Amino acid sequence: MIRNDLRNIAIIAHVDHGKTTLVDEMLKQSGVFRENQVVAERVMDSNDIERERGITILAKNTSVCYNDIKINIIDTPGHADFGGEVERVLEMVDGVLLLVDAAEGPMPQTRFVLSKALEMGLKIIVVVNKIDRPDARLDEIGDEVLELLLDLDANDEQLESPVLFCSGRSGTASLSQYEAGTDLRPLFDTIISYIEPPQGDEEAPLQMLISSIDYNDYVGRIGIGRIVRGKINANQQVTVCDYTGSKKNYNAKIVSLLQIQGLERVPVRSAVMGDIVWISGIEGITIGDTICAADTPEPLPFVKISEPTVEMTFSVNDSPFAGREGKYVTSRQLRERLFRELLRDVSLRVEETDSTDSFRVAGRGEMHLSILIENMRREGYELAVSTPRVLYKQDENGRRLEPIERLVIDVPEDCVGSVMEKMGTRKGELVTMHPQGSRMRIEFLIPARGLFGYKSEFLTDTKGEGIMSHVFDGYEPYKGDIDRRSTGSLVSFETGEAVTYGLYNAQERGQLFITAGTPVYEGMVVGASPKTDDLVVNVCKKKHLTNTRASGSDDALRLVPPRILSLEDCLEFLADDELLEVTPNSLRIRKRELSNTQRAKNRAKA
Repeated sequence: MIRNDLRNIAIIAHVDHGKTTLVDEMLKQSGVFRENQVVAERVMDSNDIERERGITILAKNTSVCYNDIKINIIDTPGHADFGGEVERVLEMVDGVLLLVDAAEGPMPQTRFVLSKALEMGLKIIVVVNKIDRPDARLDEIGDEVLELLLDLDANDEQLESPVLFCSGRSGTASLSQYEAGTDLRPLFDTIISYIEPPQGDEEAPLQMLISSIDYNDYVGRIGIGRIVRGKINANQQVTVCDYTGSKKNYNAKIVSLLQIQGLERVPVRSAVMGDIVWISGIEGITIGDTICAADTPEPLPFVKISEPTVEMTFSVNDSPFAGREGKYVTSRQLRERLFRELLRDVSLRVEETDSTDSFRVAGRGEMHLSILIENMRREGYELAVSTPRVLYKQDENGRRLEPIERLVIDVPEDCVGSVMEKMGTRKGELVTMHPQGSRMRIEFLIPARGLFGYKSEFLTDTKGEGIMSHVFDGYEPYKGDIDRRSTGSLVSFETGEAVTYGLYNAQERGQLFITAGTPVYEGMVVGASPKTDDLVVNVCKKKHLTNTRASGSDDALRLVPPRILSLEDCLEFLADDELLEVTPNSLRIRKRELSNTQRAKNRAKA
């Protein structure tokens, strides 16, 4: 059976190439919204953190109707750290829209997600977006995409993929770069004519692969997936198998069955082969499970998700200020939250350690783990996290292998020298280098640990004009030691409240992170020292009162504005002997050993 009334597609691209904005226009032009309806920008980015950062973190489904044909659209994340989301949702679709920025061209994440789509044999529609940019390179982009397809061993049909030229913000598309489009009809027409409709046996026993998981406090876990064959009904008895073939649940029951219409999930009585549906009522359902007919348990193969490359230690907060701001502070609550995250994030790994108070958490990158930390602190959790560490492997000869990232840097020409110098100290190997107008695009292969703490340095070196992005490339032999940090820390001498007089004297030693009135404790990091060694400073020191007054002594002391660190900045700054204390209201960097005297003794012994 061929479902001519349905198409399933995903939109894949590098971060910031305009996927979510294009979906906005597709929804508007297909009549999902009323004419007078007020619609937020990037309506698919429903998560608070997504809206604040302007990035997509979780893959999301929507649907539009065009000429009585339903098009299911999955908007995917563009950042490399959330590649696990993209890998698994590709199981639900028959084709992809590959978005490429008209100025930047194919970037590292474009290569990563495209290679996954090509491996699965999906049909590709190339969409050159942002053609209204003044620096658009429309003549060259087509050649760059073709080179990328050849490089990834695309077959003949994929090399002949149609190319459209779009402006997601204006809501226009055309088949030629020399013609200005008026609406998105050429895009809709190409999707319907080129992407194959779902095919399968509607009368065969049910098979449905769970590709994503949602959670609701009222109904529990919700499985999201595509029906590969057969038909599913609400209240139907089914058997659940995992991808190894073992039966997990013999007598499961579909309590509710939902389908997406526009942005709404609508209850339905039944759905057939090709439909993407939400099901609830099955306890313990997880990604990779197959929902089968009760009498025909036949599991489907599941795509292998790439392994994590970075780990951190999450532990109970034991600082002097512990328990003041958080709602969830115990190891039991921390453990429950981390293992609950595993249920919806297949790229994450959580392991227990020898200590009951700490857990090893591994993910795809610093941003992957920082988003988890940010979500936890917003939910009221208090915890301490260690510096990020890469995960090493060993080959058959016993050699140590480390993860290597493919880094693409786009900088003004006068900044190339400083970037090259930093890449040399961080063991980066130059792959290609070519000019793009007044800018230079440079590609490196660099150890993942070489990127820790580099982003802020990079923005300083390029005066804020540089663009960098990277994606995991593979494992290679260990490249040697890399100095993680060239600066030391300014450490608080005593517990108390920072005062202007103490800060005024301390700011001569380095750059401060705190303002007057900030509570501090002994061993807390209050700033960065330009020297490699740590310096102990007393920011709580007050001016002694005397019975004489010198001229000018009453003049206000002028403080240099402090550097306020974000969560990512804190993780970049952390040294191996430091922890980051995370609470709902505060981020504090501290030494593992809080006592200044004890740290001095330990250094003397070493």
